[in-house]
Amino acid sequence: MEQQQVVIAGGGPVGLWLAAELRLGGIPVTVVEERTAIDGRSKALTVHPRTIEILATRGAHRPFLAEGLPIPSGHFAMLDDRLDFRTLDTPFPYTLALPQARTEELLQERALALGARIARGHRLTGFTEHPDAVTVHVTGPEGPYEIPASYVVGCDGTRSTVRTAAGIDFPGTPSTVLGWLGDVTLDRPPRPGFSAFTLRGGVMVAPLPGDRYRVVGVSPDSLTTERPGDLTLDELRERTLAVTGDDFGMRDPSWLSRFGNATRLAATYRRGRVLLAGDAAHQHFPAGGVGMNVGIQDAHNLGWKLAATLNGWAPDGLLDTYHGERHPVGAQLTEHSRAQTALMTTFTPEGLDLRAVLNRLIATLPELNRALAERLTALAVTLPSPGPTAHPLTGTRAADLIFTGTDDTLFTLLPPDAHLLLDLTAGHTLGARAQRGLTVRTGTLEEPPDAWTGVRAALIRPDGHIAWAGTDRDDATLRASADRALATVHRATDRQQARGGAAPGSR
Repeated sequence: MEQQQVVIAGGGPVGLWLAAELRLGGIPVTVVEERTAIDGRSKALTVHPRTIEILATRGAHRPFLAEGLPIPSGHFAMLDDRLDFRTLDTPFPYTLALPQARTEELLQERALALGARIARGHRLTGFTEHPDAVTVHVTGPEGPYEIPASYVVGCDGTRSTVRTAAGIDFPGTPSTVLGWLGDVTLDRPPRPGFSAFTLRGGVMVAPLPGDRYRVVGVSPDSLTTERPGDLTLDELRERTLAVTGDDFGMRDPSWLSRFGNATRLAATYRRGRVLLAGDAAHQHFPAGGVGMNVGIQDAHNLGWKLAATLNGWAPDGLLDTYHGERHPVGAQLTEHSRAQTALMTTFTPEGLDLRAVLNRLIATLPELNRALAERLTALAVTLPSPGPTAHPLTGTRAADLIFTGTDDTLFTLLPPDAHLLLDLTAGHTLGARAQRGLTVRTGTLEEPPDAWTGVRAALIRPDGHIAWAGTDRDDATLRASADRALATVHRATDRQQARGGAAPGSR
């Protein structure tokens, strides 16, 4: 078998997006997936605005927009007053309801088209790490075999074989709640965004493509550490009726399941040549439908860094920033899911009063509504600041900027395998700085956002976060500031200030 530079354990949405990102960087990839086919039961249902933005930066969003059901609001802990996404600063101010099975199909098609190898029906059993490589042990239909690799990435879920084999701790709290859900047909579906919460429990109804619905909820007797038998349609009907007074004419279930609130976070996202992403790195109660989205966002942060490292233009320590940037996101994820779990499982008069207070605050304080919406949708994720003098844009995700005189936007221009240096000066002050791992774009912004006022140049990472923004009015000072920024994101030996043209590998 040919040398594979990266082996990914797990062919779910996280592993498939990571595979595609690595292939865009020219990296050979093998995805090892134990399932022989995509599971038709969809744990995840919601594609959040930041995830749609990520898809859009790679031109992969159109099938999702065509097939998903847009929902312009979201919930926090099943509160009656929903979070309004319509005011968010994004081209996609909504979530998309799309079953995970279809998301996986679309991402698998993309990964295969880009040249990834997907080994279904094969199971990663372990690995042996060497100073400069990893030998991955796999069992397939014809028996065990080995794959030589530079890195192995665990995208293999909460029971991750990769995480266990690497000896990475997974501390947290065990499950104390068992929620329940059913994907069904409803003869009398409630209004969009329906939820109800009483002393008898909480129920939410979410639309699915194909005129079907997901009914999901918790009840006082859900507060248990003992798992009962399989959920039945009769039980789902009775629980829904007890809370809402109606079973909505539910019938023809395609999936009935229970889910727990075990909450854990990997102690590290990287150990040597082993990395973790998605559920292998964080486990939580599925409040707000964020899990798959955070996993894809993990993969988006990691993919270009792995590719840059293997392609030789990454600065020392770039892979270590993966843990530094994504572990805090995982910590916030577990904090928010625990907080919502507490609100969704307090079936007392005091609990109802607490929910009523929060409902009124969300309904009457637009800034609170927006802050929670930005956190839920990951639009608020900001990377650690490089220093107190950095521009406020540094570390934030870049908006989909529009350039005058062209149909291009930032999302269409962003290269997957290089930083994008925006020269917004009238005189093209930065000159031709194209080099390996760097693309330069000159232009003028059309109606720039307030946060971009006075910005004359910016450096955008391949994942869409802003690495540097310059406001210096003096051209020589701006050039020097840009060069210092470039020195922090590119290996010094690869920096070729190619004033007369692009260096090999540039775009």
